[in-house]
Amino acid sequence: MDQGGTGRQTKHRLTVAQAAEALGLTVDAVRSRIKRGTIQVEHEGGRVFVLVDSDQASTGRAQQTDQGSDLTDELRDRLRYVEGQLQAERQAHAEARRIIAGLVERIPALEAPTDAREGPEQAPDVPDRGDVPADRPAASSSSRPWWRRWLGG
Repeated sequence: MDQGGTGRQTKHRLTVAQAAEALGLTVDAVRSRIKRGTIQVEHEGGRVFVLVDSDQASTGRAQQTDQGSDLTDELRDRLRYVEGQLQAERQAHAEARRIIAGLVERIPALEAPTDAREGPEQAPDVPDRGDVPADRPAASSSSRPWWRRWLGG
């Protein structure tokens, strides 16, 4: 619909998908605007056409392009940051491997030498739990538990 000669803006008749692309919106957003009645539409033979001003279409495309380039720039910046983090982690990992390798080489030097002359180490004499110490008198029959006295054990 061109009404440029009368001083009015030019309206383009677009499908919903074309209007979404021209306005920089999603198809669902255009459909929502149609339901709310905030965008002009024409119905023809069961199809819906959106009436879009030429300046709206160019503004929508420009905004979409600007948003796309801003998003691309931000994603590139984030990618550079993540790549830098990955490089730092790789360097830290390489340093940790170098330290571990150095420690593994020193393990034989840290082990205690075994001397055949010393023999096995012996534990100090500790009485068994069942032994009665010499400084204690043996328990009398009256101090035995009742069940041992009764059962004869």
